[in-house]
Amino acid sequence: MTEQLRLMAVHAHPDDESSKGAATMAKYVSEGVDVLVATCTGGERGSILNPKLQGDPYIEEHIHEVRAKEMDEARQILGVRQEWLGFVDSGLPEGDPLPPLPEGCFALQDVEAAAEPLVKLIRTFKPQVITTYDENGGYPHPDHIMTHKISMVAFEAAGDPEKYPEAGEPWQPQKLYYNQGFNRARTVALHEALLARGLDSPYEEWLERWKTFGRPERTLTTYVPCADFFEIRDKALAAHRTQIDPDGGWFRVPMDIQKEVWPTEEYELAKSRVDTSLPEDDLFAGVRNN
Repeated sequence: MTEQLRLMAVHAHPDDESSKGAATMAKYVSEGVDVLVATCTGGERGSILNPKLQGDPYIEEHIHEVRAKEMDEARQILGVRQEWLGFVDSGLPEGDPLPPLPEGCFALQDVEAAAEPLVKLIRTFKPQVITTYDENGGYPHPDHIMTHKISMVAFEAAGDPEKYPEAGEPWQPQKLYYNQGFNRARTVALHEALLARGLDSPYEEWLERWKTFGRPERTLTTYVPCADFFEIRDKALAAHRTQIDPDGGWFRVPMDIQKEVWPTEEYELAKSRVDTSLPEDDLFAGVRNN
């Protein structure tokens, strides 16, 4: 295939692109693939999770601006392009019963209407492959679930000239994947490797939570080898300073163990308009040969 390969990653908030599939994106960038991150919201209602920055009045007052700057730094580290879809963060509701979502937020938008900016971006960028979240959002944040919904509508509608006629010339992506990097097999493998080396594991609580809530296993179809780009992934993630505790669990597993034990990022092939054989090691499998 001589045509430029293009990958679009659809994410809910700034920082999601760096915690889900970032090494994959950096790998493809290094191979000359054009990669675009579509960020649905500005992350305005995200909590400040880095204890060193909590209580900073400037950050609290200008969180939207701060997170946009963090996103720009992460984008440059990963070597990708990035566009905002312009929706307002819904926040993560907490309590029992859960409070209503804020008026006007992303998760309360009409799905068909909210898909239009993504359809327009797909038709402009013309990706052969799109990554997004599964129907559970990866975890049940309302913005992640909404990201899944608009991604599914946009994937089908982008190539249909009858749909969204004001959003540009039709373009049909060939494959759509769900990010599944936070899978049980990977977590167990890293957890056991740490314990076998006499090291503490940050995954004990994760595994207990999986057991308690009975989280269903997903079908992993695609394992992208990208260990050489784990450092770039971590650097991009650390750029989201308000969201990431540099001393937290994200960075506790020694890099050499990560590369040895689990050198891939995983995906679930949800839709394909090309022939491919599973399991895959390339998001563009079946596309490169067309």
